[in-house]
Amino acid sequence: MAIQVVRLGTERSKDEGLRLGTVRRPPRGVKKSDYALQNWYDVWLPILSPSPELMKLAQSAETDKEWAAFVKKFRKELSAPDASRTLDLLAAFSKDSNFSIGCYCEDEAHCHRSVLRILLAERGASIK
Repeated sequence: MAIQVVRLGTERSKDEGLRLGTVRRPPRGVKKSDYALQNWYDVWLPILSPSPELMKLAQSAETDKEWAAFVKKFRKELSAPDASRTLDLLAAFSKDSNFSIGCYCEDEAHCHRSVLRILLAERGASIK
């Protein structure tokens, strides 16, 4: 059993399980009833997405130093009790269930889901 880190809107892999959208906003122009059908996500989990201010910082980061500043601030946001407990819960579920988390960004290395991958691994999550 394991967590897969995916790009939302891509084809699902075999045994991927439930897909969690860790994004601030739902996909534009898509009916709510079509989110899962179009491989966006089954459950929306915005608590694990950056705040709007941090999203702007991430999107404008052009250097390693700017990206590191985003990562530091995002980790701080995720240390808040509700977000931290959610990460703990997902790490625990990864031992017994297959599911995925994701975002819309094309490049995971320049996306908040790369930070989620690290934080979940630090909590002992099983990650594919």
